[in-house]
Amino acid sequence: MPALFTPFDLGPVRLSNRIVVSPMCQYSADDGSASDWHLQHLPALGMGGAALVMTEATHVERRGRITHGCLGLYSDANEAALACALAVARRFAPEGTRFGVQLAHSGRKGSISRPWEGGRPLAADADPWTTVAPSAVPFAEGWPAPEALDEVGIGRIVDAFAQAAERAVRIGFDVVELHAGHGYLLHQFLSPISNRRDDAWGGSPENRSRLLRAIAARVRPLLGDRVALGVRLTTTDWQEGGVDTADAVAWARELKAAGVDYVDATGGFVVPPSGIPFSPGYQVHLAERVRREAGIATRAVGGIASPAQAEAIVAEGRADLVALATAFLADPRWGWRAADELGATLSYPPPYTRAKGVRASAREGAVR
Repeated sequence: MPALFTPFDLGPVRLSNRIVVSPMCQYSADDGSASDWHLQHLPALGMGGAALVMTEATHVERRGRITHGCLGLYSDANEAALACALAVARRFAPEGTRFGVQLAHSGRKGSISRPWEGGRPLAADADPWTTVAPSAVPFAEGWPAPEALDEVGIGRIVDAFAQAAERAVRIGFDVVELHAGHGYLLHQFLSPISNRRDDAWGGSPENRSRLLRAIAARVRPLLGDRVALGVRLTTTDWQEGGVDTADAVAWARELKAAGVDYVDATGGFVVPPSGIPFSPGYQVHLAERVRREAGIATRAVGGIASPAQAEAIVAEGRADLVALATAFLADPRWGWRAADELGATLSYPPPYTRAKGVRASAREGAVR
């Protein structure tokens, strides 16, 4: 049996294999509510052979969105729409497929246009909003300065994550993940590049991780004993003076002690990307170090595309799970291809069982 297709217990949640569909923003929601786009997007991914399908970044308050098209879980309408999309995805996914939601807040990287519209701060006539951050430091030149959060604002953020987690449990998600990477609000607190505070929320690594730890401690009891809790954790900023991987290992230990079941080891994007060594599997060593030194289950992400590459990561013990993003956008049946190539067996939706082995047969024909 290929290592990639062995089961894994993610806290209380049994996964049938080690393949995860990574959260990927679709920018296609309506005031935070899932749209018809999600009614085809989530079911398509759910049928693709991954044991766990994560939703895109799902924002915990309206001004925590990145764009006007970002998914949210801050209203009854949001909850109802996402519940509908999840129900459709579950209806057609193979038995045992798990679904997770990534809870997020954009912080100073919000109030921008969609990527295909330029990805720049919204113009005055495009309904912009005031963003928030640990410090009043803009994300990049030409971006507006965010509002530095005070104690009341920080309390509101903690409450917003907790309320979104309660909605996620009601909807029926198997996994809740806190987004503390990619330059968004929780990462902004973690990084000395964006966190210039001199109070209890800034300065030392312990203070900078205080918000993340407070949210994890608040959310964990809300999930009960059925739902797994994870963190997408920045483990390096790929910038001098940024997050240190040794600090991230210490944070991972603390998160494990607080009841977090896994860490998705990521990095970068707290400032416009520079110095990031994009290449196949360029962040796998981060997951490997966190797994080894913090003793917590880890998920590798970044530049993972081929079944052989994913298999090696798991077989060599470098990470417990592998997450793929654009590889699943390009091929929503990536898991089927991986099973064909590695000699594993997957459960197909009944109308698609005639596709079993088609990829392998086509490949053998090409070789002949």
